[in-house]
Amino acid sequence: MANVCVIGAGSSGIAACQVLQARGIDFDCVEKGSSVGGNWRYRNDNGMSAAYESLQINTSRRIMEYASFPMPDRYPDYPHHRDIAEYFDAFVDRFGLRERIRFSTEVTGVEREGEGWRVSFDDGSSESYEAILVANGHHWNPKWPDYAGEFTGDQIHAHEYRTWKDPVDCEGKNVLVVGGGNSGMDIAVETSRHAAMTFSSMRRGYWVIPKYMRGRPVDELGNSLTTRLPLAIQRRLYLSMLKTAAGLPEQYGLPKPDHQILESHPTVSSDFLPRVGHGRITIRPDIERLDGNRVRFVDGSEQAIDVIIWCTGYRLSFPFFDENLLRELRVDGNRIPLYQRVIAPEHPSLAFLGFIQPLGAIMPIAERQAEWMADLLDGSGALPPRDEMETEIRRYYAALDKRYVSSTRHTFQVDFQPYMRDLARERKACRKRRGAPTDAVAA
Repeated sequence: MANVCVIGAGSSGIAACQVLQARGIDFDCVEKGSSVGGNWRYRNDNGMSAAYESLQINTSRRIMEYASFPMPDRYPDYPHHRDIAEYFDAFVDRFGLRERIRFSTEVTGVEREGEGWRVSFDDGSSESYEAILVANGHHWNPKWPDYAGEFTGDQIHAHEYRTWKDPVDCEGKNVLVVGGGNSGMDIAVETSRHAAMTFSSMRRGYWVIPKYMRGRPVDELGNSLTTRLPLAIQRRLYLSMLKTAAGLPEQYGLPKPDHQILESHPTVSSDFLPRVGHGRITIRPDIERLDGNRVRFVDGSEQAIDVIIWCTGYRLSFPFFDENLLRELRVDGNRIPLYQRVIAPEHPSLAFLGFIQPLGAIMPIAERQAEWMADLLDGSGALPPRDEMETEIRRYYAALDKRYVSSTRHTFQVDFQPYMRDLARERKACRKRRGAPTDAVAA
């Protein structure tokens, strides 16, 4: 059995711990903070959580829950972040994982050591491992834009945002929220209830999907009706339902999307468009330049602004890898080429869990990724030759570039159910290479 280091005790890390323990694989889990939950632990003392006070999930609980530990029926369809943190606490306690996690410990270095790895920690100690499962997340290193000029008012990244008055007070002020992703629309909605006016600047048009269609959480409806249909038919179905449920973005004064539905990661919000319709959020195009306390937009309009909240995404970061290892892994911006979005072909004993942007939830995906890794670690599965892994990676990126809008937001995009099926097929193929039974692999 391999001796494994799991880096991070967020949603992906604890999923890995549960699977490894169930399979009898020896592991250590190292967590920078004092609690589990990662990004879902509000004010997490690891300094990496982007959760804000009003945050609620935008995938329904039945899609988000672990297969090994369903969420309580008392939870609403879209739980609050405190519910999710409670759920993660219950998960680690149910499976006796808490004592296996080394809390308040930061990984400061990961380097090759023979056929394995040497991991260094912030207390000066280090340990040797045969394999590494990286689960440090990809929503913690803020990406700041670079616009001409200088802004003299208050400005923060969405990663710092906690409430409409923390860390900057938006009461009675002109607030500019830059970005049309899920956090951007959530924050625009909240500030619009307290600001003199909230302005939402979008570089392009976004498809805005309500949380409910036909009385059901939209992701449950989508998963049950459309995931095995051709993409063109999925688009027509979603567009038809969207027109009925909420209408098109341009009907509310938003920019018309320059791409088809499902060609970008959708923004899920039932509140944003009504706030625009109520006149509490004003739509603006992309920024041309910043000039003191004024912002000039590309359409020539200008606006006095007191506060800017930059909802401009995150950078993929591995601060414990040195430059040589990053080059070997071919990390380029927000892209890291991984076989089936998990395995580094250059180093098959180095895996990445949860480094996907799904049309759906990460948690059950990370759980299935961990099950596949457990097959490889306990010897019941084997990887294909490296050239086959590289071919799969090239095909993935070719399909990604063909389907999605060019953006750092779409560098590791997957569709939930199709990717879950891909992982099941890969597990069966890996076990078949070893002559291991495949009938226990979930479809």
